[in-house]
Amino acid sequence: MTAPHDPVRAWHRLASTSVLLDGFHALKHAVRFHAEVPVAVTPDRRAALTLAEELAPDVRDTLDGLLAEVPEDVFKALVPRPHPTAVAALAVRPSRAANLETLARVPRPAPVVVLDNPRNLGNAGAVIRLAAGFGATGVVTTGTLDPWHPTVVRGGAGLHFATAVEPLAVHELPPGPVFALDPEGEDIRGLKLPDDALLAFGSERSGLSPELRACADHLVSLPMRPQVSSYNLATSVAMTLFHWSAAGGGAGSGPVPGGPDVRPA
Repeated sequence: MTAPHDPVRAWHRLASTSVLLDGFHALKHAVRFHAEVPVAVTPDRRAALTLAEELAPDVRDTLDGLLAEVPEDVFKALVPRPHPTAVAALAVRPSRAANLETLARVPRPAPVVVLDNPRNLGNAGAVIRLAAGFGATGVVTTGTLDPWHPTVVRGGAGLHFATAVEPLAVHELPPGPVFALDPEGEDIRGLKLPDDALLAFGSERSGLSPELRACADHLVSLPMRPQVSSYNLATSVAMTLFHWSAAGGGAGSGPVPGGPDVRPA
């Protein structure tokens, strides 16, 4: 990857059809997971590369060739709400056909997370980040929320490129047994979740839609103290994926070169 000769012109040409990577961490993960990044900008190349040396030395050389320095006022015009790390980039969205092929392939090495009609962009991003961390096959959303919205990508720290993320209707869900989280379901502690499962979670406000509930093969509940009404969506996904992994599910192929980045994005 190399920086374009005129990064501002390239940005304006590509912005409407590209994925916004807002912040160093989003760009770092996109590069690690082989996203196509045609343009990346920062008002301070030295600071950005120093950050790379500290947190992600495995991508430092790539970012050195990719990052273009622009004046701060230009940077803020391109990214109205810039991340504190003052780095932004545009990436090519992965092929929908390729993602659908990945989601449909069976047997799968890891479950697919299904968010049924989610409402909160930040929650959706957090779930994608979790799914990538656990090595889930993908994240599917039903309903009107765009899982590639810039706020979702920011919440996911660019880890959309580490798993297959696609919006689908309920009748288009990939094959596999549907384990839907519901307070009336069987306690998850007594179940083994198969690798090819679809793990379905209802919306933050109204729970599972009647359509998804009707196609569920199993209703599953999380342990919860009486009089506590619910968990946050991302917390529920984390608990469920941890239960799957604790029974022998994998979490990818090991650490990324350069070591783990434990700082929050």
